[in-house]
Amino acid sequence: MSAEPGQQIRRLRESVARLHAELTRYRLVAWTAGNVSARVPGQNLMVIKPSGVDYDDLAPENMVVCDLDGVVVEGDLSPSSDTAAHAYVYRAMPEVGGVVHTHSAYATAWAARGEPIPCHLTAQADEFGGEIPVGPFALIGGDDIGKGIVETLAGHRSPAVLMRNHGVFTIGRDARAAVKAAVMCEDIARTAHLARALGEPLPMAAVDVDALHDRYQNVYGQRPPSPASP
Repeated sequence: MSAEPGQQIRRLRESVARLHAELTRYRLVAWTAGNVSARVPGQNLMVIKPSGVDYDDLAPENMVVCDLDGVVVEGDLSPSSDTAAHAYVYRAMPEVGGVVHTHSAYATAWAARGEPIPCHLTAQADEFGGEIPVGPFALIGGDDIGKGIVETLAGHRSPAVLMRNHGVFTIGRDARAAVKAAVMCEDIARTAHLARALGEPLPMAAVDVDALHDRYQNVYGQRPPSPASP
């Protein structure tokens, strides 16, 4: 039996508040920058971080519930300044259950250059299925950032996009998956930078990238046991 709507939102408030600690743990944000949101399954709602609140002060009770037009429906604080971007992604990509935004240093440096991160590593092939693309520049506050995210990632295997002159946005089946993609994106960006500093990174064959991505997405990790035969 599925959880009641109120119970479902309460759990998501707890999860979203907790996941913000991963952004500071992996040094993906500074001060109050960055945000995590989660779609409320089966409802036109999302849970998102409040704007300008210190990470040490984030708690389930101050997460903000908005509809998918970015209008606050539950909460006393103003939502993140990126709320319209998150809402646009949820409206346009119904398969997405979580969105994350960071200004992590190495990945944002690639965004400042307006350069995608080429796929030279097995870990990148696993998680991103190829290069990490660059999206267009857009001003904060409206849904132009969301439009750029959707246009860039449509038909792309990467769950991360480097928004030019801005930072990283990631998507996932849920908020935890989107946070994982943000952590992996920064790790890949740092290694790619170091590899370039040493010389020209070696290319990977597209067929190998495809094989690695397929294995990681469909075989790696634990799977639920098959139902017992009658």
